[in-house]
Amino acid sequence: MIRSDGRRPHEIRPVTIQMGYLANAEGSALITMGGTSVLCAVTVEDRVPRFALGSGGGWVTAEYGMLPRSTHTRTPRERSAGSGRTAEIQRLIGRSLRSVARLDLLGERTYTIDCDVLQADGGTRTASITGAYVAMLQAMQKLVDSGAYPAIPVRCAVAATSGGVIDGIPLLDLAYDEDFRAAVDFNVVGTEVGELVEVQGTGESHPFTRDEMSQLLDLCDQGLAQLFDAQRRALTDAGITAPEPAPTIG
Repeated sequence: MIRSDGRRPHEIRPVTIQMGYLANAEGSALITMGGTSVLCAVTVEDRVPRFALGSGGGWVTAEYGMLPRSTHTRTPRERSAGSGRTAEIQRLIGRSLRSVARLDLLGERTYTIDCDVLQADGGTRTASITGAYVAMLQAMQKLVDSGAYPAIPVRCAVAATSGGVIDGIPLLDLAYDEDFRAAVDFNVVGTEVGELVEVQGTGESHPFTRDEMSQLLDLCDQGLAQLFDAQRRALTDAGITAPEPAPTIG
């Protein structure tokens, strides 16, 4: 099967990650996956939420938004707390980054990652997570360079991709036109050491089988491996050496 953009079922869209896209942010990355582009920017502040005061540890959180014309029709700006979808994606990005950050080694600092969708063609949440990781490492590298950290305080990489079933065929990394008509739709967040952070799976038009789920998870594993390669290349090009992957502590 050849898809509308020329890809085969097991192929992800072309990925580019431009590090240091913003001059004023402690860390930043513009990630493009096919027709989806997300700008990830990191702010580091010497404060922590009240629940972490006195712990010596830090926190990682995220905010997510879409520019009005990132979509096919205008998406109104969110001027209050945001929609349920926005809140869910923000929490997902934050959880994903905290799953690999050594919060106990951050010091009493908060890393806030703003993920702004410049152009949407499916997979905005997965691109946000993948780009936010490298932007966070750029911010951490600056603290290594200043002597605040002996090494980058993460244990391994984290990335995310999607999969779905269309006309009975499992497909990797869905573009918008595919996501719109998928009978089964999955978002998968995983780490470089083979762990799953989160699996969001939905039977859109009918329930799915365990076999379909296994096929999609296997496909997403292939996509994650390619995304980890893209992250490493971007970090290397920026002169940042990511720590050797380590399993979960505790």
